[in-house]
Amino acid sequence: MNASFTILAIGVIIFLAHWFSGIFDRKGIPDVLLLMLVGILFGPILNMVKPDDFGIAGPLFTSLTLVIILFEGGIGLNINELRKSVGGALSLTLVNFFVTTVAVSVLTYLMFPLSVLESLTLGATLGGTSSAVVIPMVRQISIQEVPKTYLILESALSDVLCILFALAFIEGITGGEVHPGFIVGKIISSFVLASIVGFVAAVGWAIILNRMRTIKNSIFTTPAFVFIVFGIAETLGYSGAISSLVFGITLVNIEYLRNTFLNKYLPAEPVLLNETEKVFFSEIVFLLKTFFFVYIGISIRFDNLLILGLGFLIAVILYLLRFPVVKLTAGNSIQEADKVTMSIMIPKGLAAAVLAGIPLQKGIAGGQIIQDLTYSIILISILITSVMIPLLGRYKQLIPILGRFFRFPLINVKRSPKH
Repeated sequence: MNASFTILAIGVIIFLAHWFSGIFDRKGIPDVLLLMLVGILFGPILNMVKPDDFGIAGPLFTSLTLVIILFEGGIGLNINELRKSVGGALSLTLVNFFVTTVAVSVLTYLMFPLSVLESLTLGATLGGTSSAVVIPMVRQISIQEVPKTYLILESALSDVLCILFALAFIEGITGGEVHPGFIVGKIISSFVLASIVGFVAAVGWAIILNRMRTIKNSIFTTPAFVFIVFGIAETLGYSGAISSLVFGITLVNIEYLRNTFLNKYLPAEPVLLNETEKVFFSEIVFLLKTFFFVYIGISIRFDNLLILGLGFLIAVILYLLRFPVVKLTAGNSIQEADKVTMSIMIPKGLAAAVLAGIPLQKGIAGGQIIQDLTYSIILISILITSVMIPLLGRYKQLIPILGRFFRFPLINVKRSPKH
C-alpha cells in the first residue's frame, strides 16, 4: 500500500468513524463492530493490508490506546461511587477470571491436542475483559454508576491477572516451574505498587498542573505525563494499566485530599480538569479507538473455519457462565437490567491478543492453536457484545427473559438471615 493511498484511507476511516458513531446514536448499532468490519474488509477479505505491515508500530499503538482509554476511564469515576463499587468489582474480577480460566482450559484440553499447561495458558489469556471495548461502550449506554464502575474496574484489574497467570504457565511449559505462592505475591504487589505509582504521580502532577497551563500549547502535557507514568510502572515490573487508571481517578478527585496531610502540598486554587481538556482527551480516545478496532479487524484470521466454529462455541459457553458469576458477585441493589448488561459485557481484546502470540514466538507446540483460537474468540466476543447491548436497549422485553438466568435454583444463592 503506497503512502498516498494510506493517507487517503486514514482520512476516510476517520469520517467513517464519525458516521458510525452517529449510527450508534440513532440505530443502536455499535461503532466498535462497524470499525472491526472495516478492518476485516481491508485485511482478511481484500488482503490490502496485513498486521506485519505495521511492524513494531502495531503493538506500540495498541499499548498507547490502552493507556489513554484507561486514563480517560479513570477521570470519569467519582470517588464516592468508587467506594461503593471497589469490593464488588474485585469479587467480580476474581470469580470471572477463575471461572473463565477453568472453563476454557477444560474445554480446549478436550477439544484440541493441547497439554494441561497449554490449555491453562489459553484459559488465562481469555480470563479478562477488554478495557478498550468496555469503557467506550459503557459510556454510550444507559447503565447506573455502580455497575458501570464495576465493569470499568474489572476491565483494568483482569488484565493484570491475565498477564501474570498466562506468563507463569508459559514459563512452566518452557522448562521452568509454576509457583502458586509467587504468582499470588506478584499479583498483590503489582496491584498495590502500581496503584501507589499512579497515586503519587497524580498528586505530583496536580501540584504543578496549574503552572503547566501557563506554558503555550501545553494541553497535551497531561497525556504525555500519563505515558511517563505508564512507562515507569512497567519498567519497575508493575502494571502500567493500573497506574494509568489510578492516575486518572486521583487527578479528577484530587480535591477530596484537601482534608488530609497532603493539603499543604496542593496549590491554594482548585485543581480541576477544565472542559477544554476533557473534550481534548475525549477526541484522542475517539481517534485511538477508531484505529484500534480497525487494526483488530485486520489482525483476525479466517483460514481455519474449524477453530472459528469451536471458538464460537466456547464464547457462547463463557457468556452462559457469566450469568451465575454476576449473580454471585453483584449486590442486590443493582437492577436486573444492569445485571443483564454486566453479563453481556465480557468482550476480549488487547491483553488477550498480545498474550496469544507469545507461545508461538517461544516455539511452544500448541502455539498456533492458542493464537488462532484466541483471535477467533476476540472477534466473536466483541461481535456478541456489540449485537446484544443495542438489542437490550431496543427490545426491553429481552431483559426479563435473560433475567431468568438469575432465578435458576442452581445459581440462586440465598443469604442467611441475620439474627
